[in-house]
This record gives sequence, C-alpha cells and structure tokens, in this order.
Amino acid sequence: MRRTAAIALLILLFAPVVPASAAPSFMRVVVRLRMQVDPGGIHGRTRHERQTSLVRALRARAGADQPGLLGLLRHRKAQGLVTDVTPLWVVNAVAVTATPSVVREMAARPEVARIDPDVVAATVPIEPNVAAVGAPALWDLGLTGAGAVVAIMDTGVDATHPDLASGFRGGTNSWYDPNGQHPTSPIDLSGHGTAVAGVIVGGSAGGTAIGVAPGAQWIGVKIFNDRGTASTSAIHKGFQWLFDPDGNPATADAPDVVNASWTGSAGGCSLEFQPDLRNLRAAGILPVFSAGNYGSAAGTVLSPANLPEAFAVGSVDNAGLIDPSSSRGPSACDQRVQPRVVAPGVGVHTTDLYGGYVDSSGTSIAAPHATGVAALLLGAYPDLSADRLQSALETTADDLGSAGPDNAYGYGRVNAAAALQWLATAPDFTVGVAPSSPSVAPGGSATLGVTVTPVNGFAAGVTLAVSGLPAQASATITGNSQIVITTGSAVLPGTYLVAVTATGGGLSRTAYARLTVTPPPGFAMAVSPASITVTRGQIASYTVATSSIGNFSGAVTVAVTGASATVSPNPVATPGTATMRVPTVSPGTYKLTVTGTSGGIQHQAMVTLIVR
Repeated sequence: MRRTAAIALLILLFAPVVPASAAPSFMRVVVRLRMQVDPGGIHGRTRHERQTSLVRALRARAGADQPGLLGLLRHRKAQGLVTDVTPLWVVNAVAVTATPSVVREMAARPEVARIDPDVVAATVPIEPNVAAVGAPALWDLGLTGAGAVVAIMDTGVDATHPDLASGFRGGTNSWYDPNGQHPTSPIDLSGHGTAVAGVIVGGSAGGTAIGVAPGAQWIGVKIFNDRGTASTSAIHKGFQWLFDPDGNPATADAPDVVNASWTGSAGGCSLEFQPDLRNLRAAGILPVFSAGNYGSAAGTVLSPANLPEAFAVGSVDNAGLIDPSSSRGPSACDQRVQPRVVAPGVGVHTTDLYGGYVDSSGTSIAAPHATGVAALLLGAYPDLSADRLQSALETTADDLGSAGPDNAYGYGRVNAAAALQWLATAPDFTVGVAPSSPSVAPGGSATLGVTVTPVNGFAAGVTLAVSGLPAQASATITGNSQIVITTGSAVLPGTYLVAVTATGGGLSRTAYARLTVTPPPGFAMAVSPASITVTRGQIASYTVATSSIGNFSGAVTVAVTGASATVSPNPVATPGTATMRVPTVSPGTYKLTVTGTSGGIQHQAMVTLIVR
C-alpha cells in the first residue's frame, strides 16, 4: 500500500487532468518494473560470452514480467485510452502514451516499481524570467497549461503574431470590444496587451520559450478604446462578458483566470469594481492584477488591485530584487499585505506588434507570469477554486526581502513547481452551498445546504460565517451543514451575493449563493397614453392596465381625481385592462391622478389632458 500510494502521488504531480466531457488527454511515461537483472551476477569466460549472457538474462526478465502489463495496455488501446506502447528489455520497462487514468491504473499493479514522465528535451532556450518562476519544471511533467483558458483584459492582442496565433481559442465567443470599435477580430493598436499575452501563452516561433503557459488558450477583452482610455462602463461590460462570452449560460466558455494588467490612477480604496471581482471569484475565476508602477512609497497599490478580491502582483528583476517603481502596500481597503506576490518584470523579452519582440518592464509584465503559472496549475487541477489557487501561489512563493510577507515582495516570487507540490500534498478543504440561487419572499426564509470536503487528509474543525445578507435579514447556522436565511417583511427586493466562509486549520474558504428576494405579491398599474390633446366636447380615452406581481390575483378598484371620468370595467381584473373616458367641457390643461386600490395595496399614475 505504501508503494502504490507513493506512485499515485507521483502520478498526481505530472498527470494533466481534463474534465470528463473533454477529449482524452494523453501523456508519455516510462513504466519501470520491480524486478531487474543484476549485471554483477552475469559471468562468462570472455567479454562476448558475458555480453551474450547479459542480453539473454535481460530479455528473459522482461519476457517474464511484462506480459500482464502489455495485455492490459492492448485492451486499453482498443478502448482508445492508449496510443503507443514500446517494451524495453534493457531496463525491464515499457514506454507508454496513455491517458492519466491508465497511468494511475498501471501504478497500482504489483509488478510496477515507478512511473516517470518520458521527458522531451527543450529545443529552444528558455527565457530567464520564465525559468525564474519555475515553469520549465512543469513542462517537463507534461504540464504546459493545456486545458486552461486565460482572458486578457487589456488594450487588445495581436492575434496574427506567430507566437500567439495558435493559442487564440477562436470563434465568436473569444473576443469582445465593449467600445464597439473592433467587434469581430482581435486587434491591438498599442502593443501593451500583446506584450502581456506573450508572457502568458507565447510559443517558440521566435526561437525562444517566452511564455509561461504556452499550451493554454487565450481570449481577449479590449477594454481600452483606440485613444487608449477605458471608461468605467466599458470595464463593467468587459467583466460581464467574461461570465458568459457566447450569451448562453448553458455552455461552459468562461475563462479560468483573468489577467488585468491595469489599475486606477487615484489613491485610496475604490469599491467600483468590487462586485465584479466578487462575482468572478464566486464563479471560480481568479482575477490577477498588476500592482501598479507608483512605488516605492507605502500605500501605492491602487484600486482595483488593492481590493481583497483581487490578486495583485508586484515586479522584481530576474535575480529577485524588487523594482523600485513597483507599488507597495499596505492595502488602503483592508490594510492587508500588498502586493500578494511578485514576479519578473524588468527587461522581460516578449511579443510585440507586427510579429516582433520587445523587452518590457513594469508590473503589467510581472502579473502575466502569475497568470501563466495559474494556467499551468489549472491544467493539472481544472476544478481549483479561486481561493485554493491563490493559496497555492502565495503559500509556496519564494520568500524575498525581509522574512515573511511584506509590503514590497508580498509572500515572495511565484514558484510553479512548489505550488504544484502543495496542491498535491497540502491538507486543505473546499466548501460548497446548494442551492446556488435560492429565492425568498419578504418575511420568508431560505435554507442552504453546506458541504465541507476535506482535501489531502485535512482533519481540523471548521466554523461557518455568513456575509452579504440584505438589511432586515439574518442567518442561523446549524453545525457545518445548514444555513437558514430569514428575511423581514421590509426587506428590499433584489439579488444579493451571499458569502458563506468556512474557517479552520488556519485556512479560509468561501462559497457564494445568489439570494433573490422577490417582490411581495401585489399588482402594478399603468395608464396610457401619458398625455392626450382633444377639442372641447370630445371624450378623451385612456387605457388602464394592471399586471400581477407574484401570485396576486385580486381585483383593482380605480378612482380618478382632477376631472370627471368613468372607468369600465371597474373593478379591473389582475391582470386586465379597462377604459377610462373623460368628457371635456372647458379648455385648459388638466392633471389627472388615477388611483388603483386592492386590499391594503394602492398605486397611482399621473396623466395629462389638454383641451383646446
């Protein structure tokens, strides 16, 4: 059991996992069998005899040990789960290209001693900034970000660049220009977004490995217009598009992580984009922001990067020394450490417009390193929550500067290999709530089921807390499994993002539910047209329309003040219509008040009558 468990852990460290609905993901491995020939026990009078005896012994050992494993692989190949099988007698091993599930199945077999990735040596030099964050160690394990989708929220992206073209997801759900200037195809007039994209997903067309996650796909949101400015509404529209790029909530086309290499220009704490970021995290999408280039004074990480929902990244050089211009914490929003981590951001070689390359600096270039590492991790663990992904990046960062987290380096420089190891071994837990979109009428209650799931042997106690409730609402928590939300009769209708936070073992994890408070049962009333002009002696005719709110079905009695009028029928059914007639006698302008009453509910509408 210990041997099998150890191999299974090894597999977790390099097996790219994909959702069940996706096409199978294959990996190349070498399966080493337990029994090996001891060449020291091979004898012969001459070197040729010894060679002959050794070859026979190696072939015999492989012939005795490999048939069971090879039979399994033939069966799995017929199922489409294995593509290539090469028996190796020189080391009593089998080279296999198979799905992660088959690799785990082989690891559990008693004759298997170990399984290693069939590493392919890099053919291009790796940029020092990419090496600094540990990305090549994950590439060697077959993890290049394949299966992960990154959204680049910036000035756009030059999708024709050789290093970026193949990574574009494509289709009508992969590009959005909220300013409407370039609605159909990716474009970048500045080069900023193209440089960011190169650090995240750049390939090797230029003869160097410049991207942290070259196997990931990218989509783009051009929040900056062609003049280089971004309005608040355009940014909101950009965030909104990220949740549902194709306009069909039933399709899973949202990104896994968002890179936002921009920040505000005013100090303090702005909550303008906090709802957007909260919703992103609720959807499991980590928003990565550049910390800003306003250093080195304290408190220069600006909003939205300094919001608790953002993951802010500062800039260091390839040797790990902080860039003097990199913004510093603490956060003006909650006084926590800022930035959260750092990454290379000085003289970084990346993509430029028109197929070129440029050496760029700043936290705008540092942030995409963290985004790229996040994509590598999401390629291995596609169901990671935003909280757990951020914890992996922070907890395993290489501590720089003074010991422990500080307001220059944060937790330190991101370390891809250490983060992957942490995800495979560190005790943790997840929290979920159901239903995710409860509905309640004022004065009523809604019950949420809570599920806390231990990961990697987590055994500490967990306590729950609830936030985000509307005024006139409260929550009752029962153990770690149920929350009852009770609303008062005066609670305002609307949709509220309710956060359920579980805390234990020094960890905090949050799940979200969208609580909809429905309007109380009742009716709405409208009178049209808003104004009528007639000649004296004519009858002005209006339409009174009632509609139901909730399950209301009562009749509405209509009264008119400001002129003599008749309403027929009266009372009016709900829903229903009636005709209001106003005879005219004297010229003038009359303001009519139409009042509808049903039980204790009353609504009014104002209309104008002009008599010539």
